[in-house]
Amino acid sequence: MQTLLEIIKKTAGFLDKRGVENPRLNAELLIGHGLGLARMQLYLQFERPLTEEELDRIRPLVKRRGDREPLQYIVGSTDFAGITLKVDRRALIPRPETEYFVEILRERLAASPPAQILDLGTGSGALALALAQGWPSAQAQGVDLSVEALALAAENAAALSLAGRVRIIRSDWFAEVTAGSVFDLIVANPPYLSDAETAAAQQEVRDFEPLSALSAGPDSAAALNRLVREARPWMAPGGLLALETGIGHHDALAALSRECGYASAESINDLTGRPRFLLIRQ
Repeated sequence: MQTLLEIIKKTAGFLDKRGVENPRLNAELLIGHGLGLARMQLYLQFERPLTEEELDRIRPLVKRRGDREPLQYIVGSTDFAGITLKVDRRALIPRPETEYFVEILRERLAASPPAQILDLGTGSGALALALAQGWPSAQAQGVDLSVEALALAAENAAALSLAGRVRIIRSDWFAEVTAGSVFDLIVANPPYLSDAETAAAQQEVRDFEPLSALSAGPDSAAALNRLVREARPWMAPGGLLALETGIGHHDALAALSRECGYASAESINDLTGRPRFLLIRQ
């Protein structure tokens, strides 16, 4: 019988050969998931022999990761901005950049938290749910066109006991939002890759995540431009339109915001120093 440590090392070697980044970390997380153990518990049991039944639980998980299925889809969840979200192929996996986006918004709006929030392209519900969790008096709406993504967002809202404050609705951006509604904060992480950029993405991204949540089509800024043009009537006085964008979009979007009559547009870098977030004031 092979020990837990031996299986971890063999799994890491297999994943490394299959081109998986951080193979040791992936091996530990997959094996821990298969055994129902946290990583720290693994470290305390390195010399324990694994039974054939335990190996049978681990093997299909490792095969899926070796086929480059994202780790988060295999384990079925991810931690995001203080909440745990269910994730699967119905929606995009929330990125660290988007988690940083939440931190920025929480900091910028700490003195005057928004009462009404609209999350356009909500996917798994990540932004709407994390923001509602951080601001207990806020009401939020999460909008998406994908029925599958909306079902996932609703499951996450229920699991986090936020279904009473986060409404999940199907809409093509603003089309089905209740007429006359206004929001203190409109937030969006829309598709901002071109078709060519999506095709060049990592295998985990292009083969497993929903393309409609990644690619805006031939023009990577198409969705962003539409949101800037259409958002003003839905914003409360002094309201904020907060966008996660591609790194080459800010100059054109800032110019468009001026054309549309917004008061200001502020570009903010992500953790790698690249322009990623645009805060546009009404």
